Amino acid sequence: MIFPFLAVVKKELISVFRDRTIIISVLIQLFIASFSSGLLLGMLSLYDADTIMRVSGAGFKIGVVGESDGVLASYMTDRGLSVTEFSSLTDAQNAFYSGQILAFVTMPQSGDGLTEISLYLPESDAVSSLIRMVIQEPLKQYENYLRAQNGIEVRYADLAGKPAVSFEFVYSVLIPMLMFFPAFVAGSMSIDMMTEEIENKTLQTLLSAPLTVSGMVSAKIVAAVLLAITQCVAWLGLLHLNGIAIQNIGWILVLALFIAGITSTAAAISASFFQDRERSQFIYSLFLLAGVGVSTMLRISPITTLSRLAIGDAYTNGWNVMVFAVILAGVYWVLLRISRRLMK
Repeated sequence: MIFPFLAVVKKELISVFRDRTIIISVLIQLFIASFSSGLLLGMLSLYDADTIMRVSGAGFKIGVVGESDGVLASYMTDRGLSVTEFSSLTDAQNAFYSGQILAFVTMPQSGDGLTEISLYLPESDAVSSLIRMVIQEPLKQYENYLRAQNGIEVRYADLAGKPAVSFEFVYSVLIPMLMFFPAFVAGSMSIDMMTEEIENKTLQTLLSAPLTVSGMVSAKIVAAVLLAITQCVAWLGLLHLNGIAIQNIGWILVLALFIAGITSTAAAISASFFQDRERSQFIYSLFLLAGVGVSTMLRISPITTLSRLAIGDAYTNGWNVMVFAVILAGVYWVLLRISRRLMK
């Protein structure tokens, strides 16, 4: 039994390299993983508007009212903002309403030496949000300056390292995308492998070997999962070469293996039931969407688990991964029941 099983696995792996669609999808993933450091900046610009300001600067025109030393204005200028100083609040308001400036800050000096800063923003939520993000750093720097003037040294605005949003993007978007996209492709491959046998009427010929229906279906699933996990290993290696630190690599690969098994098995269920490529692919896509929604509601999302494993979360370990092993076992049991339809 083992030799016919391995023969089917070998046959399917060889056929994969003849499929241009699969090869193109693999090359796309290879491009993303190979140039993750370069892509991070471009994709992060869409993910976080503040990144655009940090990298390219902006010509936002901001007014300043009541500043005597010009320190805040210099911080804003260093940030890439175009600063205009006004002598009175009325002048700043006139410039604001006439469109000469997008926003302005007032800095009236109180009698006890305290500085109260007020920020006036436009009504547009999008522009206001962007201005708040851009002006946040100069205001923190100026806050540190004022504290230093009073003998208090707090330099939280000068912390080293990458911005938090970069961390979020890498571990919540980039790594899960590279680890789970091969699993989604593996499911689609399983459908193609099975429906091809049905449409070409070669299923009965294949079953003439000493191999059961469930064994034949399992061999096709194993071929798809092997290809998926091979891609995951390559992507992790390329991410490491790009300087991205990833913890718990072993458990991440096990999780990717289980997810690829779940998607491939679910796809095989769809193919066994409908025995038609178009309908099977459609139902498989719905299954993915439903699975993501249910896992999020039940707080067992594989994306969350993988992200926590990658950052070395102390409260996420192998037991969280084993939950998906149970799900895989349940889905495979359903497949064993449904696969009997292929004999009809």
